[in-house]
Amino acid sequence: MPIYEYECIKCRHKSSILTMRISEKIEPLCSHCGSTEMNRLMSRFATPRSEDARLDSLADPSKLGDFDENDPKSVARMMRRMGGEMGDEFAGPEFNEAIDELESGGDLGGDDLSGDTDDDL
Repeated sequence: MPIYEYECIKCRHKSSILTMRISEKIEPLCSHCGSTEMNRLMSRFATPRSEDARLDSLADPSKLGDFDENDPKSVARMMRRMGGEMGDEFAGPEFNEAIDELESGGDLGGDDLSGDTDDDL
């Protein structure tokens, strides 16, 4: 039974549709917003890997050589890699928006973690 993946043009949410036969006509519908405006995606092949194997891959020191925690673009690259390792359950529209913001050099608007203290307290 084939599984087809689609991305909604309106909300960019990904949906998977299971069919009983290859010849079955599919009318994709976004499971998030209900839109019928969908683009079919190229499906990736599933390769079974344990969670330990995925985490080991992320912790591989040879892949951390160019990581700079003070550079938003470097953080974005690391987050994309993490999303790829952890799969679709980790990624999503909000995750992709945050990474796009980091890659553009923007600030996500979080707390100031620079270590500055307020002497007035």
